[in-house]
Amino acid sequence: MTSLLLRSWRIDPGLVLPEDPAQMGGASLPRWFAGVVLTVVTLRSPIHMLAKDGGAHSIATIDLSVGGGSNIIGLFGQWGAVQLLLAALLWTLLLRYRGLTPLVLGVLLAEPFLRSLAGHLKPITTLGVALAPR
Repeated sequence: MTSLLLRSWRIDPGLVLPEDPAQMGGASLPRWFAGVVLTVVTLRSPIHMLAKDGGAHSIATIDLSVGGGSNIIGLFGQWGAVQLLLAALLWTLLLRYRGLTPLVLGVLLAEPFLRSLAGHLKPITTLGVALAPR
C-alpha cells in the first residue's frame, strides 16, 4: 500500500518526542521564537485573572450588563488561571527539556487555531471589535 503523503511531509515522532529530551540539535531560533510567544502568553494570563472585568469588556468588548455577566467575568478569570498553568508547563519544557522545543512550538501554534475554531463553532456577541494584536 502506498502512503498518501510524500516522505518529506511525514511527521517524524522522533523530532517532537526525542529519545533524550534534554538535548536539542539544530538552530536556536525556534527556541527564541517560542520564548517570545511564551512571554506574551505568560503576561496576558494575569490580566484575565486580576483585571476587574477579566478583560471580557475592556479587551474583548463583551457586554457584561446582561444576565450572567459576573459568570462571564468568572470564566475569563479561570481562563487566565489555565493559561498561567499552561505557560508554566511550557516554560519548564522549554528551559529544562530543550529537545522538546518542537512540541512546545506545536502547542503554542495549535492554541490560537483551536481557539479560533471554538469561536467559530460557538460565536460570542460583542459590543465592538475586540482588541487584536497588530
